[in-house]
Amino acid sequence: MALIVQKYGGTSVGSPERINAVADRVARWRAEGHDMVVVLSAMTGETDRLIKLAKQMHAEPPARELDVLLATGEQTTIALLSMALENRGVPARSYTGHQVHILTDNVHGKARILDIDDARAREDLAKGRVVVVAGFQGVDEFGNITTLGRGGSDTTAVAMAAALKADECQIYTDVDGVYTTDPRIVPQARRLDRITVEEMLEMASLGAKVLQIRSVEFAGKYKVPLRVLSSFEDGPGTLITYEENEMEAPLISGIAFSRDEAKVVVRGVPDRPGIAAQILGEIGNANVNVDMIVQNVAADGNTDFTFTVHRGEYKKALEILKVVAKELKAREVIGDDKIVKISVVGVGMRSHAGIAAQMFRALANEGINIQMISTSEIKVSVVVEEKYLELGVRALHSAFGLDKAA
Repeated sequence: MALIVQKYGGTSVGSPERINAVADRVARWRAEGHDMVVVLSAMTGETDRLIKLAKQMHAEPPARELDVLLATGEQTTIALLSMALENRGVPARSYTGHQVHILTDNVHGKARILDIDDARAREDLAKGRVVVVAGFQGVDEFGNITTLGRGGSDTTAVAMAAALKADECQIYTDVDGVYTTDPRIVPQARRLDRITVEEMLEMASLGAKVLQIRSVEFAGKYKVPLRVLSSFEDGPGTLITYEENEMEAPLISGIAFSRDEAKVVVRGVPDRPGIAAQILGEIGNANVNVDMIVQNVAADGNTDFTFTVHRGEYKKALEILKVVAKELKAREVIGDDKIVKISVVGVGMRSHAGIAAQMFRALANEGINIQMISTSEIKVSVVVEEKYLELGVRALHSAFGLDKAA
C-alpha cells in the first residue's frame, strides 16, 4: 500500500468534533493498509489569540519568544488527534517540530526548512503507528524554536512527504480544491480537476490562499504529488501535477489577486549603475520582500524607482527608504497602500499571443487604469487601485471564458 502524508488546516481541527472527524478519516486510510503521516495546524483562531496575548505583555514581542509561544498551538492539536486515534485502536505518536527535528534557518517568524531527520518517523511507521507532526514549526541549529510563517503547515507537510518519499501529499482544507478564482468574488468560479505545479506556484505567489507558496516550491523541487481536498466533504479535489499536456492546456487556468499590496516610489534618483542595488540592498537586509519593480528614466538624467511590497511591511520599507534617499540625494519618497494586484495565469500563454492585450482591453472597458505591469512566461500581473479589485477580477474571469456557463 501507499505512504500518505495528510495535512489538516485550522478549520479542520477547530473543535473536538472536527478532530474526531479527522481521526475517523485517518483511521479509514490506515485500515486500508496505508502508512500515514498527519501534519496539523493549530485550531482556527488560536494563533491570533496567542499573538493577542503576546501583545498584552509587549507591544513588539521579541521574535524568539513569540515563536516559542506560537508553536504551542500545534502542540495542542497533535496531542488531541493522537489521543483520538488511540481511542479508535489506531496506534499513534505525536511530535513537535523539535522532536522530529525539522531543521530551519534562524529567521524567526518566517524560517525556512533546511533539513528533516526522518529516522524517528520511519521507525514509528515500521511499527504500524500513525505519525502526527506539528506543522508550522521547526528548530534552528542552536536549538531555538522557529515558526515558518502563515500557512507554514503546508510546507511542513510537503517537506515531510519529500523526506519520506511519500506516494502522495494531501492538503485538507476548508475548500474542495483549487478554483479558477475566489468563488466569494465570482460565484461562477469553477473547481479545477488539475493544475500544473508552475501554474499553482504562480497562483500561490500572486495571492491565491489555498496553498502557501513555499509548499508548492517544495513540491516542485522534490516532485511530491500534491492534492488539495476538502475536510468537510468527499471528492477528488485538485491534483497538482508535473505533467503538462499542451493539447489540453487551457489558455488561462485562473485569475489570482492580492489585497496585501503597497507601492513605494523613490523619485529623482541619479541614473547611474548600482543605484537599484543600493536601494534594494537595504530593503533586502531588512528581510522585506520586493515584488514588482519599475524604473523610469527622466529627461534630466534622474530616474523614478518604483516597487511593491507586502502591505504589512510598507511602513518599514518607507522608513528605510527615507534614509537611503538622503544618502542618494533623491528628491522624495512617496507611497500608496491602497493598491491591489490582479493576475491571469495559464501555461497556455506559451503558445498563444495577445493575452496581455486581451487583459488590458477587458480592464479598460471597465474604466480601470493600470499602474504597473509584470509578466512571466505563464502570467501577466497588473497593479490597480484597491477599489477596482472585485470589478477587475470579474471582468477578467468572464473575458477569458472561465465562468461556469462559458
